[in-house]
Amino acid sequence: MPRNDLPDRLIVRAADIQPVPRGDGIVSYPLVGRWNATGDGVTSGITEFQPGAGIPLHTHNVDEVVLVLAGTASFQLGDEEFALAAGDATWVAAWVPHRFRNPGPGVLRFHWVYSARDVTRTLCATGETVAHLSAADRTTLTG
Repeated sequence: MPRNDLPDRLIVRAADIQPVPRGDGIVSYPLVGRWNATGDGVTSGITEFQPGAGIPLHTHNVDEVVLVLAGTASFQLGDEEFALAAGDATWVAAWVPHRFRNPGPGVLRFHWVYSARDVTRTLCATGETVAHLSAADRTTLTG
């Protein structure tokens, strides 16, 4: 249900973004989502991985696009692994297993966009499903 107290348009200023520490050298910077915008539009943000940091194999209930802004990424899509660099982008349909990790040496920074406001993450190893950026998601992201 849309919240009537949220605007139908906005400008997100870098100084106003509240970082979301996600453990294991990973921090997300939420840009647009159900926390600050109405409707069932996209959810987006930026995430940074310190060298060696990675997330477990997981799926989402919606499509996801990732654009690498800086650094290098090791991107697992199903059983395949790909090396990504700044300027490379990925698209993953809903329910397709994937994961990112930073092989180093620098910080990996990428912009992510989900195709809806209500986003979940399901860990492939356990089947646990959590709401994206929720307190539970922050404890399951590392691995």
